[in-house]
Amino acid sequence: MKRRRWMPAPWLSLCLLIMWLLLNQSVEPGQWLLGAFLAWGLPYFSQSLIPYAVVVRRPGAIVRLAVRVAIDILMSNLAVARIILGKRELHRFSGFMEIPLDMRHPYGLAALSCIVTGCPGTVWGGLTEDGRILTLHVLDLQDENEWVSIIKDRYESLLIEIFEYPEAAKPRHEDMPT
Repeated sequence: MKRRRWMPAPWLSLCLLIMWLLLNQSVEPGQWLLGAFLAWGLPYFSQSLIPYAVVVRRPGAIVRLAVRVAIDILMSNLAVARIILGKRELHRFSGFMEIPLDMRHPYGLAALSCIVTGCPGTVWGGLTEDGRILTLHVLDLQDENEWVSIIKDRYESLLIEIFEYPEAAKPRHEDMPT
């Protein structure tokens, strides 16, 4: 039987309450009460939808990843702008490529898909059923080995450090399959 925690995500609840008050532009008691109910109720009633417990074990890796992603998004924006606004070069071409992945954690794969799609010029094309091969579309595909290195060394390695430790792979509920 699945057991629910009374306050499953206190930080999320606090953020939801603050967001509710900001969106309503009011600090009236009624808004506090409704916001507090929603901030508690949404995480409480959606606990069963989250199969894996989220445990932050490597905050330094999260910060390093966030900095890398921010820099890469900025650089990708500049590169795409150069391609669109610059001279038409004949040797530029876009295409799909496949990248082998070592990561298996579903939250890590979801984060990788957000990172890849968030960087202009790249789009997550799909993942094989076994989760071992990522299909990536690249706007300016010059060197496939460079893209494999970017995905594996810059992103996947940190995502593995963040998500794939023994406790992260265990389901939250005993009756859920791994």
